[in-house]
Amino acid sequence: MRDAWEIARLTAVELGAAYEQGNLSPTDAIEAAFTVVDDAEPQLNALWDRADVSARKAARDSTERWRRREQRGPLDGVPVTVKENLARAGVPMPAGNAGVVPVVPDRDSPVVERLTEAGAVILGSTVMPDWGMLSSGVSSLHGITRSPWDPTLTTGGSSSGAGAAAAAGYAPLHVGTDIGGSIRLPGTWLGLAAFKPSSGRVPLDIPYLGRVAGPMTRSVSDAALLMSALSRPDTRDWTALAPTDLPWTDVGQAAVDLRGLRIGLLLEAGCGMAVDPEVTQVVTDAARLFEDAGAVVEPLSPFLTDELLHDLDTFWRVRSLRDFQALSPDGQLRVLPFIQRWVGAAADVSGPQVLGCYQSILEIQKRSVAATLPFDVVLSPVAPVAAFPAEWPMPFGDHDRGMIHIGFTASCNMSGQPSISVNGGFTGDGRTVGIALSGRRFDDLGVLRVGDWWEAARPESARPDWPIRPRAAATLTLIDERRRQEAAAG
Repeated sequence: MRDAWEIARLTAVELGAAYEQGNLSPTDAIEAAFTVVDDAEPQLNALWDRADVSARKAARDSTERWRRREQRGPLDGVPVTVKENLARAGVPMPAGNAGVVPVVPDRDSPVVERLTEAGAVILGSTVMPDWGMLSSGVSSLHGITRSPWDPTLTTGGSSSGAGAAAAAGYAPLHVGTDIGGSIRLPGTWLGLAAFKPSSGRVPLDIPYLGRVAGPMTRSVSDAALLMSALSRPDTRDWTALAPTDLPWTDVGQAAVDLRGLRIGLLLEAGCGMAVDPEVTQVVTDAARLFEDAGAVVEPLSPFLTDELLHDLDTFWRVRSLRDFQALSPDGQLRVLPFIQRWVGAAADVSGPQVLGCYQSILEIQKRSVAATLPFDVVLSPVAPVAAFPAEWPMPFGDHDRGMIHIGFTASCNMSGQPSISVNGGFTGDGRTVGIALSGRRFDDLGVLRVGDWWEAARPESARPDWPIRPRAAATLTLIDERRRQEAAAG
């Protein structure tokens, strides 16, 4: 059998080909996956639940199906994780929060049912921060989830465990959720192909305004392959799009001609944090490469404002305040202090103010669709900054500055547009920087095809060498080096 880390390098597409050729079996793949987990998990802290027994049985069953040439499709036997807020029957769902009494579901979520039907092997559930309302891996229940690139750096969030597991090679496929950037922010800060589908494309059992589930992978073709299962219908989601048989697996199979493709270049969100010049440089370098390939790149003016982003943040605070107030007094004390302060700031928000915030969300929807409609794809940063210290709950530390870092991501959640983060390059100190490619409403395939083109065309210097084996704790890290340089400078 191959070395576990060698198997961990394989994409889902490559694993399926190896099963077809008889070079590997799903049992080989899941054993390799658990070897990688055993090696990396003590440092990364990515998993809430490990499904060793059920995963090994599922892998054996899949191995037998492949032997009999009765496989269920290209996902049969491929290891996958799901975020802890995607229900698996019998597995408690604490939402990353030490203060809640976890719900124990009696039925799998639509995501899990579709994966199981496709024969995928679920090796476990990944962690998230409190209620998914942080863009980091800081959780009152789980502690800190760390980046395999550098354990002093954040994974991003709220799909923090999924991101860390994807980058470290726990499995080729991972499913996160995203209400304002929670798939794509780990994408940029870990170098992943992280796809937020159109709203309603992936059925959910608990739909909510802006919330989606989607792939977090190391290749765009794997993200498309995963969508072939996730997008299948489920009647529990009353907001789902009409069932459509899209050719997901065509992504990566044919060359994409960019000649004449209209790309809007959005370098400023119009709200929130200032964009780091290194992030801007990665995006402008990508724009030149698209232009060289025949695309028509035109500047796109910012269309959001600080007031709109503030109102979205206030709306979410009130939503989470209701959840916080439903906890017991002792439970409230166990919630992460940052979240306690964040929801507490909404205690005096009035009903008319909440409705005003909802009107602002509708305005975000209107502006986002109108501004991006002239373009096939919009190219922008995913986040204004690169990865920050793992201990910080937000990119600006422990201070409450609202959601000033999601100006580039939240608009697509509110408008329902598809968007993907694909690694575009690195900062001078080696941190990943993703580019965002966002499309018109419902053009998921268009976004994936352009993302796949970028993944193949980007310079060698922008390509992560997967998987990222976590560094030893004694290794001099980027943050340590930066602190040393600052101290030396006085």
